[in-house]
Amino acid sequence: MSITSFSFPTPIKFGVGARKLVGAHLLEMGCKRPLIVTDKALGALPVLAEFKSHLAGLDVAVFSGVFGNPTCSQVMEGGAAYKAHNADCIIGFGGGAALDVAKVVGIAATHEGDILEYVWDHPQVRPIDKPLPYFVALPTTSGTGSEVGRSSVVSENDTHLKRVVFSPKILAKTVFADPELTVGLPAHVTAATGMDALTHNIESYLSPAYHPLCDGIALEGTRIAAAALLTAVKEPGNLQARSDMMMSSMMGAIAFQKDLGAVHSCAHALGAVCDLHHGLANALMIDTVLAWNLESVPAKFDELAHVCKVPGGGAAFVPWLKSLKASLGITGGLAAHGVKAEHLPRLVQIATADICHQTNPRPCTAVDFEALFKAAM
Repeated sequence: MSITSFSFPTPIKFGVGARKLVGAHLLEMGCKRPLIVTDKALGALPVLAEFKSHLAGLDVAVFSGVFGNPTCSQVMEGGAAYKAHNADCIIGFGGGAALDVAKVVGIAATHEGDILEYVWDHPQVRPIDKPLPYFVALPTTSGTGSEVGRSSVVSENDTHLKRVVFSPKILAKTVFADPELTVGLPAHVTAATGMDALTHNIESYLSPAYHPLCDGIALEGTRIAAAALLTAVKEPGNLQARSDMMMSSMMGAIAFQKDLGAVHSCAHALGAVCDLHHGLANALMIDTVLAWNLESVPAKFDELAHVCKVPGGGAAFVPWLKSLKASLGITGGLAAHGVKAEHLPRLVQIATADICHQTNPRPCTAVDFEALFKAAM
């Protein structure tokens, strides 16, 4: 496979071996002291050491303090690591959590105050008014598409509520999307992150917001993921399937500037209350929520069934999703994944307050969320 270059809106180097271009790119940009921001697990794996071997001529430091659903304190620690290394650029290397932290470490390193003061809905939100460090992103999972996003989702340290820093200023200057970086992922992580990518594309398409550009991207992203996800899980070394999932992941993140829906409101609540992996939380909720949404936009479900090659039209789309999940090894309801009845009031409260469901195709109240969570148990 060759490496393809394109912009949408970020310059992207896409293909097997793209990671090997980072060192020369940073030197060309006048950067010499990168800080790699990654997560605890990746920091100890050979994949990071192999990547660092391609950074000859650079003085590299690593911050590997990202874990779980990333928190504000992890961002602030990353900012301190940037200053301690006297770094001049940031390399985000990892899945959605590491990339979300990497996107805003530059703010923590160059601006006053706590990163929470920069979230979009803070009553006295601080401006990002100083130059940010040069930032490049390398995804190692195909799920969130965080590498092409202009938002960073980090959780409050104590409540675990997800907060969003939103600004085009935090976009990566260049993305190096190398499918080879995802080959070593365990099957259950490939499945959960792949369902995240699929959910982004589907929910963006179903959103009633007007954005035909995103609709086209979301439908094609759905088609690609539907054809490639099972192969990526069952044949981990299949680089074509890995490439397709990485592309679908980026397409989902580009499409959801159109907005998402109630699946994500439920998933954000499950992350906050039960610390569930975001992709798994989406996977556990998607068929329940979509079955409930079907009556509002039946023609769109017909179109989803068409691009996914599901016989039987829109009514057959949710049953197809259920069988796909089973084939991927994602089984059981919420209860099988540690969610208990006593979690329900808090889950409903957080999901109802979440902004994503405001663009769900069917209006969603607290009563509706309670019914959806119960149905998904």
